[in-house]
Amino acid sequence: MSALDQYIDLYEANVAKVNAHSAGALNDARCNALECLKRIGRLPHKGEEGYEKTSVEDMFAPDYGVNIGRVNIPVDLAAIFHCGVPTASTWLGAVANDKFVPTETLLRNVPEGVTVMSLAAAAAEKPQIVDKYYNRIASVERGGTPLALNTLLAQDGVFVHVGRGVKAAKPMQIVNLLSSPVPLMAVRRVLVVAEDDSDISILLCDHSRCEVNCLASQVIEVYAGKGAHVNVCDMEESSAETSRFSQLFAEQHEGSELRVNGLTLLNGITRNEYYITQKGARAITTLDGMAIGNGSQHIDNFSELLHRSEHGRSNQLFKYVLDEQSSGAFAGTITVENGARFNEAYQSNRNILASRDARMHTKPQLLIYNDDVKCSHGATTGQLDQNALFYMRQRGIPLAEARMMLMQAFMMDIIDNVGIEGLSERLRHLVERRFRGEDMMCSDCNAKHGV
Repeated sequence: MSALDQYIDLYEANVAKVNAHSAGALNDARCNALECLKRIGRLPHKGEEGYEKTSVEDMFAPDYGVNIGRVNIPVDLAAIFHCGVPTASTWLGAVANDKFVPTETLLRNVPEGVTVMSLAAAAAEKPQIVDKYYNRIASVERGGTPLALNTLLAQDGVFVHVGRGVKAAKPMQIVNLLSSPVPLMAVRRVLVVAEDDSDISILLCDHSRCEVNCLASQVIEVYAGKGAHVNVCDMEESSAETSRFSQLFAEQHEGSELRVNGLTLLNGITRNEYYITQKGARAITTLDGMAIGNGSQHIDNFSELLHRSEHGRSNQLFKYVLDEQSSGAFAGTITVENGARFNEAYQSNRNILASRDARMHTKPQLLIYNDDVKCSHGATTGQLDQNALFYMRQRGIPLAEARMMLMQAFMMDIIDNVGIEGLSERLRHLVERRFRGEDMMCSDCNAKHGV
């Protein structure tokens, strides 16, 4: 039996239960998702186009449990989670495995004009919004069977709605806590709707406390209306036993600005996909990624940025530092459609292999269908600067310290470009501890974890 077959069988045996614990648009989308899964019949395998170094089939193949019955996991999130990002911690929500859990801090600090709630609850209480956007920005044509499988099984997630002209002064933080004594697949959705001229920053933090194999299947949909400013920072600090498959779909309209940061600090096997479409003129997109790997970790980032209107700008920068036997992959495509004149689009992938056994695969691409554009792409893979190491050692800096300093300096432009106040400083500390090989999983958070 394939990985896909086991989940189709699970769903078909529990259709009524799945729908009973969800609502509205989430349930309405399942029929088409099931049809897609049966038509295609398989998840992507390693070596296929776009999946040259990562097998989604293998990621989903273990016999994971799915919390279809929505068994309650008693977690006092406000008591056990204390983040070191000062501004973000004043407005906190959480997802325990795949169930939205509002904290007192979140309920007390949500600004006027902003709604943050369970996606399943929103589908029932605010169908006029959820029906309009849920599973509309994400398309099977781009996201394939991994998206369809998430759509088939997702029962809850996070709904964020920012009203027209509303400016959220502080960033919000959503913490995804994955914890289970038995193998578990957490299936969650995040829907962000930023209406015209609104402004919102969101920090998504993935943490796992699993000593058995766990899998996070996540789909994020972001709608940025005319003149909206949306900042999404997605940070993973999980465990070697955790696999993660995350897809972000974003739609930008005229004059909107979108910044996305994907930060993989600690993981097992990770595949992140970014599908961003500029539908309106003068849209601006910034997509940055950072990956740090050692041991047998694997980090794969895939991006597909589509320019459909005039005078758009986009800038992508992905950086990897890979040590020991870790491996990485990056594939990115920029497409400028016919008639989308006067666009500027830039893509860069830069990598450091800190050991002889580390491996990196990179594949940047440009597809340009008109002449009135400025576009470029490039990729470099190398080792630590031996001259710089020699210079530092001559001045009494130990080799391990010198290596750590060079690797941290390599990541500084990614860290500095994070658009959430207070997070850049925190990231410097986390990245330094990561390169030192310390148990860093948000150290002052996890000391208090009771999950």
